[in-house]
Amino acid sequence: MTQDELKALVGRAALEQVVAGHLVGVGTGSTVNHFIDALATIKDRFPGAVSSSLASTERLRRHGIPVFEANEVESLPVYIDGADEIDHRGYAIKGGGAALTREKIVADLAERFICIADESKLVDVLGRYPLPVEVITMALPQVARRFKALGGTAIVRQGVVTDNGHPLLDVRGLVIDDPAAMEAEINQWPGVVTVGIFGRHRASACLLGTAAGVRTLVF
Repeated sequence: MTQDELKALVGRAALEQVVAGHLVGVGTGSTVNHFIDALATIKDRFPGAVSSSLASTERLRRHGIPVFEANEVESLPVYIDGADEIDHRGYAIKGGGAALTREKIVADLAERFICIADESKLVDVLGRYPLPVEVITMALPQVARRFKALGGTAIVRQGVVTDNGHPLLDVRGLVIDDPAAMEAEINQWPGVVTVGIFGRHRASACLLGTAAGVRTLVF
């Protein structure tokens, strides 16, 4: 199976995680696009979605799925999103699609975060994928220097600003063996809006697309 076919496979499998009669939290990215397309087939079973990006909102609405603002919602039973990397404990790197801050906001509303990914995203230690960090513009040089002190190389992602209007740094060269601790540290740096380590908001489970079918990892 191609990588795209694996993404479609887990996108369809994630429909079983949608709680009938309740809003569903929806993430961002190519795997989630398959999930949104699959959601359209059961849109009569739930009232709508809370979206983590403008791109996902547009796709949901094209399918006739109502989208609610996060600030209108007190809680969600489930948030379904992809990952750029996920380890065997449910910790993840996210933000390749530049939606990491809004993804964390929606994930924080949810009782469970279900990750959907193809098998190439499963790693033993996070850090192979560049770590995205949303930063206020005036703090970019200082934040980059802080990453250099940790052994990382931070580069501004060219031509990209987040839905919140901020630039992103992509940081290479990090070995993230304690994701929760590194997330907590980086989030304290002045000027950092959000770091793309999902430690506090790690996945409850992961639906992993493999050539043999969907493998479910529970954390």
